Amino acid sequence: MFAPVTEEVDAAELEVTGEIPAALDGLYLRNGPNPRFTPIGSYLYPIDGDGMLHGVWLSEGRARYRNRFVRTPALEAEEWAGRALWGGLESMILPDAEQVGPELAGTFRELPDINVVRHGGRLLALAESDSPYRIGAGLETLGREDFEGALPAGITAHPKIDPVTGEMVVFCYGLEPPFLTWSVIGRDGTVTSGPTLVDGVDEPMMIHDMALTRRFAVLVLAPAFFDLDAAMAGGSFLAWRPERGTRVALIPRDGSPPRWAADEAFWTWHTVNAYDDGPGADAPVVLDYVQWSRLTVGSAPGAAQDPVSGGLTRAVIDPATGSMTRTLLDDARVEFPRIDDRLIGRRHRRTALATSTGRTDLLSGEYDAVRFHDLETGASHVWDAGDLSVGEPVFAPEPGTDSEESGYWLTFATDRTDGSSWFLVVPAEDPASGPVARARIPVRVPLGLHGCWLPTEGGQAAEE
Repeated sequence: MFAPVTEEVDAAELEVTGEIPAALDGLYLRNGPNPRFTPIGSYLYPIDGDGMLHGVWLSEGRARYRNRFVRTPALEAEEWAGRALWGGLESMILPDAEQVGPELAGTFRELPDINVVRHGGRLLALAESDSPYRIGAGLETLGREDFEGALPAGITAHPKIDPVTGEMVVFCYGLEPPFLTWSVIGRDGTVTSGPTLVDGVDEPMMIHDMALTRRFAVLVLAPAFFDLDAAMAGGSFLAWRPERGTRVALIPRDGSPPRWAADEAFWTWHTVNAYDDGPGADAPVVLDYVQWSRLTVGSAPGAAQDPVSGGLTRAVIDPATGSMTRTLLDDARVEFPRIDDRLIGRRHRRTALATSTGRTDLLSGEYDAVRFHDLETGASHVWDAGDLSVGEPVFAPEPGTDSEESGYWLTFATDRTDGSSWFLVVPAEDPASGPVARARIPVRVPLGLHGCWLPTEGGQAAEE
């Protein structure tokens, strides 16, 4: 399910079962880790691996497909050599000048393989914490993006775009000071604020995602610390230190100092959404996210003896006192939560998540159903995908409407019996009924990671 593919494919007309809604006009695009060559030393999913973009263009009920590697200098150097030259993050194998030339010698490879976003006229393939790569309309790689030199250290893979102001709020963590910064990129793609230091962070930490409210950027700082000394000695480059607890930073978007809350240790890969629960300056912040009892990547000591648990969780944070109350909303095994992106930073009702029905033959990180949770009533509905393993669901709204139920959930899925991959369209008004359309993808799409729906804007999303 997760194994990479090496062929770049174009298909002008996909075979469709059912009927693709004519209202869907645009591009569904997903990025994910896909090693071009067999890794050496180590391979740490989901962070390691070359980026590969998979795109399905929809128009007038028809679909076409294209996939392309994100072409970094490291990928091109390995193609020239015909083999992998860099090791995975846990092996610390770096090529020398004889292998890759003086500019790349001794450097870590860039990994723009996590997510993809469109903002300010740019389509960007995003890395865990590094410069993104700009992508053309035909998924060709245009080069590294540093926002006219304003963000040389890059950004992380989960920026959040405010649907009201059009601003994209980003953060970046580093192995050296400054360990954590945040920035604002205006609607036109110009950096308007930052990078601004987040006071109170004096060690390198891994922070995968963020959330946004009208007042705050919200960052969850779980106790996952980078340990380069351990990595150089053959150990894990990430250390889970639960005795340190988890902190949540509420970073005022007006530039004033952060406000902090703290609790017992937990880990989160992905937030659902956040919002201010009221109009006042001291209104609580509501944060929905997928919670895990510990870090779920790497080879931290004791992990095998400490089974992981989690589920869909809500935290309510008082910015004035720093108190935080967490409530488990759904204890099902879930990941990759998404909402209608038009509600980012505002009160939402519905979320969709990849989930498991309890089949015992699934791999770690593999899901065989989509769970649709109503956060107002607490009810959940599940579409069991049967022999299909599904990815992250992405919402495509019905044009001209503003309802969370008027639209479709889009995702890739792969059949565990024969390895065939499909593009699925699930109606938001009755998601448990399953797809109204399935388009056969001519190449297997490896499971993971993140994607987006890019409706046609002036002909630019769906045309090359």
